[in-house]
Amino acid sequence: MLIGNVGADPQVKYLDQGVCVAQVRLATTERGYTLQNGTQVPDRTEWHTCIFWRKQAEVVEKYVHKGDKLYVEGKIQSRDWTDRQGISRKAVEIMVDNMELLSPKPAAGTQTEEQPAQEQPVTPSENGGNYPF
Repeated sequence: MLIGNVGADPQVKYLDQGVCVAQVRLATTERGYTLQNGTQVPDRTEWHTCIFWRKQAEVVEKYVHKGDKLYVEGKIQSRDWTDRQGISRKAVEIMVDNMELLSPKPAAGTQTEEQPAQEQPVTPSENGGNYPF
């Protein structure tokens, strides 16, 4: 379970079968504090890559934007692959099962018109893993 702020607009792709997948970078921050001896411990921010599938990804595409506060529940999943240059890579991601948008809805009349998303079919093997990001 994580509560954090979205760092950039979601990356959304449609796979060959028309399945929607979205990736969101979520920042969680542990607030700094002062020790009894006066030592300042600064804030610590951790970045998480969250992956959404199918209908949930479509909701993310439509409603989630940079700066929004999200609550997500999911499973941690790691994957390893070798990139096109032969370098071994590793990714740790949150495969999201549940999500709740915690940011308040904009007041009526203040919404900006949304740009239609470009649907670009990709194959999972393009990134050496199971996801198109």
